[in-house]
Amino acid sequence: MSLLCHLHQLQRQTLGLRGEQSAAELGLLDFDELIHFRKPLHYDLRVELINRSVLVQGRLQMDVDCECARCLRAFQWRLCLAPWSAILTLEGEDSVPIRHDSVDLTPFVREDILLALPQHPLCQPECTGLTRRSKGKAQPALGGPSAEALSSAWAELNKLKL
Repeated sequence: MSLLCHLHQLQRQTLGLRGEQSAAELGLLDFDELIHFRKPLHYDLRVELINRSVLVQGRLQMDVDCECARCLRAFQWRLCLAPWSAILTLEGEDSVPIRHDSVDLTPFVREDILLALPQHPLCQPECTGLTRRSKGKAQPALGGPSAEALSSAWAELNKLKL
């Protein structure tokens, strides 16, 4: 089911849309191995018709299951778009498709959700990533450069005469 807004009703009054929509109904698939949509989107929207355009304002909220890009720990991230708004033009070359006297808000909601997602989800901003233990001491993150490699690289660069 889509988030439909009936234009005939909008001509008479402002509409209030409140409820939840599953990620599958919004077309949100697991497009990233670190971000998973398992919980529904909660929305509270006010829709009105203004000069052959539809103005949508309100709040979008969803809990997203993520894995940290550094340590791979699972955590939940709250997506909250408040205030959220969209202006949908009904005429002209940028007009939205109208089917059966209705406008589908789903593509606009989906697009803004995808734009709001973190590119590299982190469980905490100061997350140091995966570490390995050696003789009781934490070593640098796996795959990261060692201190010796960094110092020799700088030593070689310091030899350059520019």
